[in-house]
Amino acid sequence: MYRCLPCLFWSVFLLFILALSAIASADSLKTLLMPGPLTDAHAKYEHDCNKCHNITSKTEQGKVCLRCHDHKDIRNDINKRTGFHGRLSDSVQLKCKHCHTEHKGRKAEIILLNPSTFNHINTDFVLKGAHRKIVCQACHKPEKKYSQAAHKCYSCHRKNDVHKGKQGNKCDNCHTENNWKKTKFNHNKTHFPLKGSHKKTACNACHITPTYKDTPKTCISCHQIDDIHPGEFGIKCNRCHNSVKWKNGHFNHNKTDFPLKGSHQKATCNSCHTLGDKKTKLPKDCYGCHKNDDIHQGQYGKKCHTCHRSTSWQKQIFNHTKNTDFPLLGKHKSISCSLCHSGNVYKEKLKTDCINCHKQDDVHKGKQGRKCDNCHNESSWKSNVKFDHDLTKFPLIGMHATTQCGECHLSTTYSDANTDCNNCHTDDDIHKQRLGTDCANCHNPNAWDIWIFDHNKSTTFKIDGAHKKAGCYDCHKTPSSGKKLVTASDCIGCHRSDDIHHRQFGRDCGQCHTTDSFKDILLKRR
Repeated sequence: MYRCLPCLFWSVFLLFILALSAIASADSLKTLLMPGPLTDAHAKYEHDCNKCHNITSKTEQGKVCLRCHDHKDIRNDINKRTGFHGRLSDSVQLKCKHCHTEHKGRKAEIILLNPSTFNHINTDFVLKGAHRKIVCQACHKPEKKYSQAAHKCYSCHRKNDVHKGKQGNKCDNCHTENNWKKTKFNHNKTHFPLKGSHKKTACNACHITPTYKDTPKTCISCHQIDDIHPGEFGIKCNRCHNSVKWKNGHFNHNKTDFPLKGSHQKATCNSCHTLGDKKTKLPKDCYGCHKNDDIHQGQYGKKCHTCHRSTSWQKQIFNHTKNTDFPLLGKHKSISCSLCHSGNVYKEKLKTDCINCHKQDDVHKGKQGRKCDNCHNESSWKSNVKFDHDLTKFPLIGMHATTQCGECHLSTTYSDANTDCNNCHTDDDIHKQRLGTDCANCHNPNAWDIWIFDHNKSTTFKIDGAHKKAGCYDCHKTPSSGKKLVTASDCIGCHRSDDIHHRQFGRDCGQCHTTDSFKDILLKRR
């Protein structure tokens, strides 16, 4: 159709110019119908109505606005129902022109927001406490949009943060809107719950720096100055002390291998745990602590608990009756242990004979043997002597039973007393010892004057005939120094002067003579 290319070019160009003219005519028409100039922000779109207007549907107009104003804060607010735009009613949402009316002129304000009447409750940051009294400009900077104001405390209160960021940026964990300096921090939600006196302790007592970070949690970190043990008991103070009161120790010593009983419960820790080498293991035996209280000087060994009790050191519990073979009776109960135990009780074997302790009290000088308890008792050494004389070789019979000991026993040895009657009755012996010293042959202990003697039964010399008329002294003429009489038992002993035979017929006169009369001769009668 077209014979040359130049002709084709100019034809296309002409059609393009005509099209542009048609379009320009249409925009000019829209501009003429526009209600007013746009604001400076939208001025560049003044000749492009389709940029902002959807002439096909009024309900879709809001979506057209969001094509340009599609930053996440507005769209997210609408989708999540947050922020100012998300809290608008459904009838208002996506009807941007309800608030942002255009075509009011270049300098018109299309953001209809009155700060003095705006209700902040329609935002994500409700004003509470002291925030109600502050001016809008304190948070909303003029170079930024209202929605761009920071919501976090730290954004505004960074200068007030004495912790220098060490506690994070969640200021509302401790501070409130009413008063920045009044805190509501719950220390019990930390790794160190406050208990007892710690509840009343000022924060800076433990938190030396206001950062509050890296504060030690061990007791010794704060209470080292209160540690009167200079670290001897380690750093775990809570084993003994509690948070209610430092001086009230609660260490349960009964869970150790040395339960506290009696007076030990009232003893101070330093009484046993003396300051010094904390590595030294404390002794558990009594003697380890009570060596200075041992008045026995180690004489009774180191087993103090066998005699002393933990209730009172002075009160002894040793039962001599049950624990030994020597029961303490009478005066023995009140005497001092050292009177008998002069050496080490575990090495010294004491004898239980009385004489071992009472040798100096033995007035008998050992003559009565070692069994003192035959006469003496534990109640009194000198009184209530219970010696039974009837068990000796000289039973006390008759008047002897009422005789004082000293009348026969001239010395305290007692054993040297002579049992011969004549030893005591010399002054009573009218026979002058011519009948010997064995007075008991004739006399009775019931009374000296009561006596019975049968010469025929008691001797080998029968008294008959003329002998019956003879007195004792007729035959017993010579005193005797013992029980054996000096008197001869044969006839010639008395009838020597009557022997006209001059012992020619021997000494036995009775072969011829009779006792009736010396002159009677038996041979004549025969």
